[in-house]
Amino acid sequence: METGFLNDIFFGNTVKSYLIAIGILIFGLVFKRVFSRMLSRIIYKLFKSVDSGTDSKFFVGLLMRPIELLILFIAAYLAINQLDYPLSEVIFRRTNTSGKVPVVYEIKLIQLIDKLFLLFFIVSFFRILLRLIDFVAHIFLYKSSLTDNKSDDQMVPFVKELTKIIAIIFAVFVVLGWVFNLNVATIIAGLGIGGIAVALAAQDTLQNLLGSFTIFADKPFVVGDLIRIDKYEGTIEKVGFRSTLLRTIDKTLVVIPNKKMVDSPLENLSLRISHRMKFNIGLKYDTPSDVMMKIAEEIKIFINSRPLIGEDTIVTFDTMGESALNIQIQYFIVVADGADYAQIKEEINYQIMKIVAENGASFAKPLHSLFQEYRGEKPV
Repeated sequence: METGFLNDIFFGNTVKSYLIAIGILIFGLVFKRVFSRMLSRIIYKLFKSVDSGTDSKFFVGLLMRPIELLILFIAAYLAINQLDYPLSEVIFRRTNTSGKVPVVYEIKLIQLIDKLFLLFFIVSFFRILLRLIDFVAHIFLYKSSLTDNKSDDQMVPFVKELTKIIAIIFAVFVVLGWVFNLNVATIIAGLGIGGIAVALAAQDTLQNLLGSFTIFADKPFVVGDLIRIDKYEGTIEKVGFRSTLLRTIDKTLVVIPNKKMVDSPLENLSLRISHRMKFNIGLKYDTPSDVMMKIAEEIKIFINSRPLIGEDTIVTFDTMGESALNIQIQYFIVVADGADYAQIKEEINYQIMKIVAENGASFAKPLHSLFQEYRGEKPV
């Protein structure tokens, strides 16, 4: 009695076929997370030999969602294939009479479903592949962070993006060939001809792409370097295919095309060996020449006695200005880790004021202040 009920036919399929299809769907929905976690851990073991610094939870978190979708698509496909009618019906028919023998093209519903699920399967597979690329890039980023070389910190994101673009292009060709039954070789050959027009239409994009390769080849800077280009000064955060991200001193993010990065004059401030300090101090015109010489000599001796000061210190009587005798001071602070350049400048400036005062001299007032005093005005 029960067997007879299972063999009853509704809409071309037995009750048993419907139950099997529903059971497969429920099984896939219930156990998709279990299977996805299991498969993720199995795949993680394959990468364990190159992995360091990351745990399996990060890897499983990357792969669980795309693997769940893949399992769900497979379960839905297996469930639908348990049903025969009306999936075998012809939904499109066309007769080609251009040849000597007429050819009939037919598309059945089951064929359309097969192609649709094949498309879903390919997309899910390549989503998993992209997540694997992200994980491998994460590993190399971690390893590169352990080294002092910053070039690899810049190269890893670039290679990751390049690899993902190649994978996406390959996925498109797979879809065209397997799903739409197109001749991929013919399409690639056609792209060779049409590529000229595309290249002309995308000159700026190609120039920026070539600029990115030039940056990686010449290495004028790496991620983390402080640079000055055009009117911008800041730290390199990322070098992409089209542009470079620059975090300015004002903490704003500037996107600069790579073509400009390689064509414009660029200062890599991180590669400088010293900071130059150059300024003038003005003493009053009634300062004796021997006092001027003594002040200049003492300033030079003090600056050279300071740590992190280069050997090219210059302290000289520069010009006789309109309102002051100008002493030019120039010195270099050697670049060093942990050096507080502002503090070094401050100490030297205070000592200059002290030396001037100890020698009985004083600084001259600016010309506009003298005019204000002459007219009896209160200096602003």
